[in-house]
Formats: sequence, C-alpha cells, structure tokens
Amino acid sequence: MNAYLETEAASCSVGGATLLQSVSARFAAGKFSAILGPNGAGKSTLLSLLCGQRKPSKGRVLLEGQALDTYPPLLMARRRALLPQDLSVAFDYTVQDVVELGRYPHRQQPSREEAEIVQRAMQATGVQALAHRVLNTLSGGERARAQLARVLAQIWEPADGQKGQSRWLLLDEPTAALDVHHQHTVLRLARSWAHAHGVGVVAVLHDLNLELRYADQVLLLQDGRVQAEGAPTQVLDAATVRRIWQVGVNTVHDADGSLQLLMA
Repeated sequence: MNAYLETEAASCSVGGATLLQSVSARFAAGKFSAILGPNGAGKSTLLSLLCGQRKPSKGRVLLEGQALDTYPPLLMARRRALLPQDLSVAFDYTVQDVVELGRYPHRQQPSREEAEIVQRAMQATGVQALAHRVLNTLSGGERARAQLARVLAQIWEPADGQKGQSRWLLLDEPTAALDVHHQHTVLRLARSWAHAHGVGVVAVLHDLNLELRYADQVLLLQDGRVQAEGAPTQVLDAATVRRIWQVGVNTVHDADGSLQLLMA
C-alpha cells in the first residue's frame, strides 16, 4: 500500500487569482508533516486541496495512488478529519455534542466502544470537565481543544472494512488560540497519533520553533510555490528564514540538543 496523501503539479485559482502554482508534495502516513510559509503563501489552500474541500484547477490530489475525488464522501469522512481555523458553531451545542459530531460518519457502522471513544477523545485533549458547557461560551483555547477532540473522535479507530487503510488528521493552525502549555500539549498529542497509531498528520503552523521540535518533515511555501521540502533542521536554516520571512535569526541549541531559532 502506498500510504501517502500527495499532490501532483496541483494549481488552484480563485476569482482570477492563482493561490497555488504547480505544487507537488507527498505526505506520509505515520509522520507529522508541517506546512509553513509567510501569510498568503498558500498554506490553507493546499490543506483545502488535501482534504477535498477544493479541487485543483490543474494537476491531481492522490490518496494511496488513487485520485482523491474518486473516493465516496462517507468513506473519506471515516478516514480523514479536518480541524479548520474557524472553531465556532451555529447552535448552542455543548462540548460533548460537538465531539459526538465526529462520530456521525460512523453511525451506520458504529464501533463497539462508541460512547467510550467520545469520552476518551475529550480526555485526550483535556476538555472532559467542560463536556456540558456550551462551546461558544468558552475561550478560544478551550474551543480549539474541544474541536480537536471532535476530529480525533472522527478517526479514533479504523472503521469496519478499512483495516490497514491510512487515516489522516489535517490541522489548520491548531495552536493559534492556545497558550504555550497547550501548544506543546496539542502538538505532542498530534505527533503521538502519527508515530504510535500510524495516522498521517498534516498541520499548518506559523511558529518555526514548534515545527523544529515536533515535525518529521516540513513543506515551505511562498507565493503559492514550493521553496523547500525535507527535515525541519535542513529546511529551516538561518539563511532560508532570512530570505523568506525577511527577519534576522540566530540558531542555538537547547539543553536537550534541539535546534531553536532566535529572532535577531
């Protein structure tokens, strides 16, 4: 099995504006991959192609070697979950209601542990105590963790008939509303889902040091084009950061030997 989610020369144009230009990228199941770049680079657009929300104007998006748009929507909903930037909901749903929505694609073939999955997902993201609170009354960080529980519940285990098929967790700026503690907690959790459960995690991130610490690979975009791809320590060197973000930077190592960037 080719456990990859990939784009082949994919371009995306909206309203006459080209947002992505011939992007070829491959993301592996079992890895934590980060998409990075300055504002307007095309990061969220690429994520929208990978999850099937948009179709490329040119090129293809493939899952395990098969065109993404040939998969039935229900099948994709059981294998792929998206955490968007907009975390609000239209109704007065409680946190538990929202997390239970993640199980909706499985309603015709429920798991034997259906109720437990919802509780475990809330526990994993630290929102169990908020289960009966209305989502829209919570802080931005609490809403973010509740919605993360929802997408985890959605792909918590392989659906019946899908054993051995890859699962995917797509995260659009998952740390934007979080304090420092919860940023690290969420990214550790995402990385553990990749490494321990074989889930392909693809996240749009802005913090370069978080990418250095948690990502297995990074894809660097600028103006809708791929600038670099590879291991974080290879891509995020001082010269590249200065060129792409127009800021001075120095590289240092933490006590544990991890590379960090200090903005000059």
